[in-house]
Amino acid sequence: MTRWTPGTARPLTLCLLAVATAAACGGGAATAPTPATAAPPAAPPAPAPAAEPARPPTPVGNPRTDLIPRAVLFGNPERGAPVVSPDGKRLAFTAPVDGVMNVFVAPIDDPGRAVQVTFDQVRPIRSYAWSNDGRWVLYQQDVGGDENYHLFRVGPDGKDAVDLTPTPGVLARTVATSLKKPGHILIGLNDRDPRVHDVHELELATGKTRLVLENPGYVNPVADEDLRLRLAAHPQPDGTTRLMAPPARGGGPWVQIDTVPADDQLTTAVLGYESSGKRYYLLDGRGRDTAAIYVVDAATHKKTLVAAHDRADVGGGAIFHPRTGVLRAIAFNRARPEWKVLDKGIAGDLDALRKLDEGDLAVLSMSHDDRTWIVAYNGDRQPTRYWRWDRTAKRGTRLWASRPSLEGLPLARMHPVEIPARDGLSLVSYLSLPAAADPDGDGAVATPLPMVLLVHGGPWARDSWGYSPLVQLLADRGYAVLQVNFRGSTGFGKAFLNAANLQWGKQMHDDLLDAVDWAVARGVTSADQVCIMGGSYGGYATLVGLTMTPLTFRCGVDIVGPSNLITLVESVPPYWAPLLSIFKTRMGDWTTPEGKAAMRAVSPLTHAGEIRRPLLIGQGANDPRVKQAESDQIVQAMQAKGLPVTYVIFPDEGHGFARPPNMQAFMAVAEAFLSAHLGGAYQPMTADDFAGSTMKIEAGAAGIPGLPAGVGR
Repeated sequence: MTRWTPGTARPLTLCLLAVATAAACGGGAATAPTPATAAPPAAPPAPAPAAEPARPPTPVGNPRTDLIPRAVLFGNPERGAPVVSPDGKRLAFTAPVDGVMNVFVAPIDDPGRAVQVTFDQVRPIRSYAWSNDGRWVLYQQDVGGDENYHLFRVGPDGKDAVDLTPTPGVLARTVATSLKKPGHILIGLNDRDPRVHDVHELELATGKTRLVLENPGYVNPVADEDLRLRLAAHPQPDGTTRLMAPPARGGGPWVQIDTVPADDQLTTAVLGYESSGKRYYLLDGRGRDTAAIYVVDAATHKKTLVAAHDRADVGGGAIFHPRTGVLRAIAFNRARPEWKVLDKGIAGDLDALRKLDEGDLAVLSMSHDDRTWIVAYNGDRQPTRYWRWDRTAKRGTRLWASRPSLEGLPLARMHPVEIPARDGLSLVSYLSLPAAADPDGDGAVATPLPMVLLVHGGPWARDSWGYSPLVQLLADRGYAVLQVNFRGSTGFGKAFLNAANLQWGKQMHDDLLDAVDWAVARGVTSADQVCIMGGSYGGYATLVGLTMTPLTFRCGVDIVGPSNLITLVESVPPYWAPLLSIFKTRMGDWTTPEGKAAMRAVSPLTHAGEIRRPLLIGQGANDPRVKQAESDQIVQAMQAKGLPVTYVIFPDEGHGFARPPNMQAFMAVAEAFLSAHLGGAYQPMTADDFAGSTMKIEAGAAGIPGLPAGVGR
């Protein structure tokens, strides 16, 4: 059965601009939303910049050989997340083969006897699961980061591998699985019309499909255990969403059973049915600020509150019974996940699991008999650790740590803090300090440090507490790292989410500036020692920082960030068409002269000539969300003004850098860039550090100190 799990899927909409360095929709939270109705005024002109060079003519960094190696932080994990088979006898997991993460299957009590079952030689496999009959391992893969994922199946012995959705240029989505029909699943395919996903029933053994729904524009269809479609969301041009259901007796058009106002569109969604088909779970923010979870009678549509939190939306994890589909526990995540147990029968298990290891726990998978759980622990100073939990014996068996080479290294603590914004909103944020600068772990430093303001993507996503390789790299190089859940971030109630409507480059940016002021006032850093860095929406925020507040930051690192909001929305993938009303509500209406002018005013490209500080841009050539043209055009605008910029492209990547050689290559360039302009250390580079990477430096190679001759040319 396919049910929503907080932290793994978005209700209703997609993460528009969440960078995919390891997974899409970065941030880690579950859910997520008084929008303005008039177009905002044009942004005020940027202050006149001081006459100063854009960057030193010869960047000089601080190379050191005693740093945590990039390969340890950004190389492949030794093993990926295990998934238990339905009968509880086997594990599927990923491990590197010739540098590429592939899927293996092993007896659950003897992982050393693993058999390789996939054989990808180019891109890592990051999404995989068992079929409900245990006969197949199902996995998804795209080509070069284009996000047109195909669905594959292979036997647990590595035989009978088949691409079940082989049509080029088509994105396959899993809609539902079933215990009653374990050899079949529902999938969505946009082969008929690239804008919508028709629903098909797929027989896994033969690959045969049967059309279930020719999609008129629905998103997030929900099915029951008989693989019958029961509900779907239908976004409307005015930003509202209609909840639709098929007619009770079959045949004829679907009927509307509920309406979700635009204010609630990102915090209201159907999560899934119980196995009986008589009740379903609903995430709902209507009539309240934080999104709660309800159980709804499928016949009467009467809903009953199951769990709610005053300061956080549902998010951070959920545990459903593997056979009945009944919700047993739910997490709420403000600064750290807080579990609410609904089924007393698992209360003892969760109490014991909290004591088993450090960090925040998540139940990743369960055998169908509910006796075996696979549990992950995510801490701030440790790699993810995986355990097998025997519910009968109440005993845990440690499986492995994803990156054992990190054990014992001087990793930085991550401190949750709440920062007041100028209008009174509270910004849940995370401050990480170099271990040597904060030996007692109290989150304070004796002397101000250079700081990186690290901005998350989305923007309808969030930063969460836990281990981050990028945070650890930056802290190890001597930087304080501040991550801010600015308005529009999800998980903190819809008033906080909706406060960002039409505020791209405005109050959303003010929140970041307020966070910098907070850090300066507390002696974490000084006003002239801050760089801004981020991916996707965070890349946009970086470009806003350097164009619209040109003297605030010493430098910027933009990873797949859009430079022009108008060209961004006009070039999104065609299957996002049903969701464009969401972008109009929250970003701006590019179809009206007033809306287009307002979006142009907060587009960094408009202000490219104001840039006065060093800029590094990284881009995937196949990015379907933020096209390469977004980076090309601001680079060209800067070059036309005689402003230096360092521009790095990866021809085999999309919205972020999935291949470890490419990620390590970019991080080598980024840390040297930061060292030159912000003053921290960087690990010296050799040509071997770029082996296997396709990185091309299109401009500004001279801005990277220590770059080996010929690399990226």
